Amino acid sequence: MIVRLPVLAACAALHAASAAAASFEFVPAPQADLNRMYRVDKVTGEVTSCQYGLQEVGGGIGLTVCFGPGEGAGSQAPSEYGLVATHHTREAGVFRVNYRTGEMSICFVLVKKEQVVCTQQASASAERVPDAPLTGPVPGRAGASATPPQGGRP
Repeated sequence: MIVRLPVLAACAALHAASAAAASFEFVPAPQADLNRMYRVDKVTGEVTSCQYGLQEVGGGIGLTVCFGPGEGAGSQAPSEYGLVATHHTREAGVFRVNYRTGEMSICFVLVKKEQVVCTQQASASAERVPDAPLTGPVPGRAGASATPPQGGRP
């Protein structure tokens, strides 16, 4: 029995080391012409981002430009967080998801402030603002939706 104790302690230490090694998740921004990578701390939900930048003075191979957490991108309540990128080729942000609660927020880089910012976490079961319409034009889009009305006969 005494011989097994060191083996169990070694296994526990190895498990703790592998858990610590897997404490971040990395996801590229879906924008096709942007070399930005997002990182989330899987326990705290803190989001940061880095991308390649040209080094104009002195030549060289360039540099890594990183953006720290700004409004909403800092540590959240401890949970199990991840990042999900959409398939939109012009989207520069990613979703931060809470796998335990189902809440999501959208995170993106504000280049002028040199920060990653995230919207407030929300879920499909969250209450919506009473005066906010459920339908209508989508902000940022010109013209009507190409999706035909649903549920009726043609």
